[in-house]
Amino acid sequence: MDDDVTDDFATRQGFYPNLDTWLFEPIDRFRRDLGLWFDLTGFGREETPFRTVMSAPGLTLRRYGPELEPEAGPVLLIVPAPIKRAYIWDLVPWASVVRRGLESGLSVYLVCWERPGRIGQSFGLADYADRLILDSVRAIGKERGNGPVFLAGHSLGGTLATFFAALHPECVKGLILLGAPLHFGRDVGLIDRWIATAPPAQYLTAVVAPVAGSLLSGCSFLADPLTFGWRRLLNGFRSLGDPQAQRTYLAVERWACDEMSMAPALFEEIVEWLYREDRFMRGKLSINGHKVAPRLVEAPVLSAVDPNCRIVPPQAVLPFHRAVRSRDTTVLWYGGDVGVSLQHVGMLVGQEAHRSLWPKVMSWVHARAR
Repeated sequence: MDDDVTDDFATRQGFYPNLDTWLFEPIDRFRRDLGLWFDLTGFGREETPFRTVMSAPGLTLRRYGPELEPEAGPVLLIVPAPIKRAYIWDLVPWASVVRRGLESGLSVYLVCWERPGRIGQSFGLADYADRLILDSVRAIGKERGNGPVFLAGHSLGGTLATFFAALHPECVKGLILLGAPLHFGRDVGLIDRWIATAPPAQYLTAVVAPVAGSLLSGCSFLADPLTFGWRRLLNGFRSLGDPQAQRTYLAVERWACDEMSMAPALFEEIVEWLYREDRFMRGKLSINGHKVAPRLVEAPVLSAVDPNCRIVPPQAVLPFHRAVRSRDTTVLWYGGDVGVSLQHVGMLVGQEAHRSLWPKVMSWVHARAR
């Protein structure tokens, strides 16, 4: 962050009251407690067994499935969005990307971002899009031997994965992006348009640090009340006739209660560098002193795009495909699902997504693994 725009986080904390402490964190805690009620009533998640491979400030790396065998398949490293919890990738058995990967013979690892504590307050893109993912790849290398991995990311997780692929092309065998925004601007998506009219991000992080999950959810609703409000309710009503869709819907609602705060440095960089300035697509983004641009992505790229999504519309994705260095690019179109609550996560949990989208993704991985 530019010194003339924002002061050091610790300095600002001495001059401004922290609203997170007495307002937003209690709201986050209440919503997390509400999620526990979902668990007690049998509507919570049903995760696949895993073991922890690595744990560090800001991150836990999980490995799924049985112990590694010499013939273990290609490595899929999942990078979730730094908002809410990573188990949306492994929600319930019939709506689990993790299980689809295991059934396809992949070795599946999942990055789990942890709530930023005192140490992680200053973590930004240099940590989330570079250092922590690189640490995960190296930890996988100790188990599997060094070699490139397939990276998969949804929403801003896909954005982080793409930046990593530009910084470390030697580490990435293929890039799988699901509703991942890479081109930003007021003429792209509704969140972009809302941010364009909002005050600088530093005004918010001066009084809310870390940036509370409930605040992020509230801002999303203000930006697009149709997606995060009315359509969400309608999706619940439409799922009533299908017990499996209804169960998935309730599990997504439980996940939505699992609020997780965001490090203020990361929030500022995402808002200012990406949403306001579109530095990545303009070739102006620098992370850890290294240029990050589409032309530096060499790995094959697959993007799943929802043409009806108001949060990450096609124009947030397709310009990246035209600008990327790799000539091996694929776009899969996804038309939505019933019983997913938020259509933005439908690619991960929807019945149609698991029936038609994910078999194509797994075939794409195996074809490029060879």
